Amino acid sequence: MGEATAGVLGEVLAERQRQDARWGQQDHDPSTWLMVLAEEVGEANQAVFETLFPSYDKRAAERGPRSLAEYHLELLQVAAVAVAAIESLDRQHPQG
Repeated sequence: MGEATAGVLGEVLAERQRQDARWGQQDHDPSTWLMVLAEEVGEANQAVFETLFPSYDKRAAERGPRSLAEYHLELLQVAAVAVAAIESLDRQHPQG
Protein backbone atom coordinates (compact mmCIF):
# COMPACT_ATOMS: atom_id res chain seq x y z
CA MET A 1 0.00 0.00 0.00
CA GLY A 2 1.38 3.35 -0.98
CA GLU A 3 1.48 6.57 0.95
CA ALA A 4 -1.39 8.00 -1.08
CA THR A 5 -3.60 5.01 -0.27
CA ALA A 6 -2.80 5.27 3.42
CA GLY A 7 -3.74 8.95 3.33
CA VAL A 8 -7.06 8.27 1.65
CA LEU A 9 -7.88 5.47 4.10
CA GLY A 10 -7.10 7.87 6.94
CA GLU A 11 -9.59 10.34 5.46
CA VAL A 12 -12.21 7.57 5.18
CA LEU A 13 -11.63 6.66 8.83
CA ALA A 14 -12.10 10.29 9.85
CA GLU A 15 -15.36 10.42 7.87
CA ARG A 16 -16.55 7.19 9.53
CA GLN A 17 -15.84 8.74 12.93
CA ARG A 18 -17.75 11.88 11.93
CA GLN A 19 -20.71 9.78 10.78
CA ASP A 20 -20.76 7.76 13.99
CA ALA A 21 -20.61 10.95 16.06
CA ARG A 22 -23.56 12.36 14.12
CA TRP A 23 -25.77 9.29 13.67
CA GLY A 24 -24.50 6.74 16.18
CA GLN A 25 -24.11 3.08 15.32
CA GLN A 26 -26.45 2.17 12.48
CA ASP A 27 -27.64 -1.35 11.75
CA HIS A 28 -29.81 -1.21 8.67
CA ASP A 29 -30.83 -4.08 6.47
CA PRO A 30 -28.82 -4.49 3.23
CA SER A 31 -31.44 -2.83 1.02
CA THR A 32 -31.51 0.28 3.20
CA TRP A 33 -27.70 0.46 3.15
CA LEU A 34 -27.77 0.27 -0.65
CA MET A 35 -30.26 3.14 -0.79
CA VAL A 36 -28.07 5.26 1.50
CA LEU A 37 -25.03 4.39 -0.58
CA ALA A 38 -26.86 5.22 -3.82
CA GLU A 39 -27.85 8.60 -2.39
CA GLU A 40 -24.20 9.33 -1.57
CA VAL A 41 -23.09 8.23 -5.05
CA GLY A 42 -25.74 10.57 -6.47
CA GLU A 43 -24.29 13.47 -4.49
CA ALA A 44 -20.80 12.66 -5.79
CA ASN A 45 -22.18 12.54 -9.32
CA GLN A 46 -23.91 15.89 -8.86
CA ALA A 47 -20.75 17.49 -7.45
CA VAL A 48 -18.57 16.45 -10.37
CA PHE A 49 -21.27 17.22 -12.94
CA GLU A 50 -21.76 20.73 -11.59
CA THR A 51 -17.99 21.23 -11.49
CA LEU A 52 -17.57 20.19 -15.11
CA PHE A 53 -20.76 21.90 -16.34
CA PRO A 54 -21.26 24.95 -14.09
CA SER A 55 -24.10 26.32 -16.21
CA TYR A 56 -26.27 23.45 -14.87
CA ASP A 57 -25.51 24.33 -11.23
CA LYS A 58 -28.76 25.89 -9.98
CA ARG A 59 -27.26 26.92 -6.62
CA ALA A 60 -23.97 28.39 -7.86
CA ALA A 61 -25.22 31.95 -7.36
CA GLU A 62 -26.01 31.20 -3.69
CA ARG A 63 -22.83 29.36 -2.71
CA GLY A 64 -20.36 29.89 -5.53
CA PRO A 65 -19.18 27.40 -8.11
CA ARG A 66 -18.47 23.77 -7.22
CA SER A 67 -14.92 22.49 -7.03
CA LEU A 68 -13.30 19.10 -7.32
CA ALA A 69 -12.61 19.35 -3.58
CA GLU A 70 -16.35 18.89 -3.04
CA TYR A 71 -16.27 15.83 -5.31
CA HIS A 72 -13.41 14.50 -3.18
CA LEU A 73 -15.48 14.96 -0.01
CA GLU A 74 -18.48 13.24 -1.55
CA LEU A 75 -16.33 10.27 -2.58
CA LEU A 76 -15.06 10.01 1.01
CA GLN A 77 -18.68 9.84 2.15
CA VAL A 78 -19.37 7.09 -0.39
CA ALA A 79 -16.41 5.07 0.90
CA ALA A 80 -17.32 5.66 4.55
CA VAL A 81 -20.93 4.57 4.00
CA ALA A 82 -19.73 1.41 2.26
CA VAL A 83 -17.49 0.69 5.26
CA ALA A 84 -20.39 1.34 7.65
CA ALA A 85 -22.55 -1.08 5.68
CA ILE A 86 -19.89 -3.78 5.94
CA GLU A 87 -19.48 -3.14 9.66
CA SER A 88 -23.25 -3.42 10.13
CA LEU A 89 -23.43 -6.62 8.10
CA ASP A 90 -20.62 -8.16 10.12
CA ARG A 91 -22.33 -7.21 13.41
CA GLN A 92 -25.64 -8.68 12.28
CA HIS A 93 -24.21 -11.78 10.60
CA PRO A 94 -20.85 -12.69 12.11
CA GLN A 95 -18.83 -15.00 9.92
CA GLY A 96 -17.70 -18.12 11.76
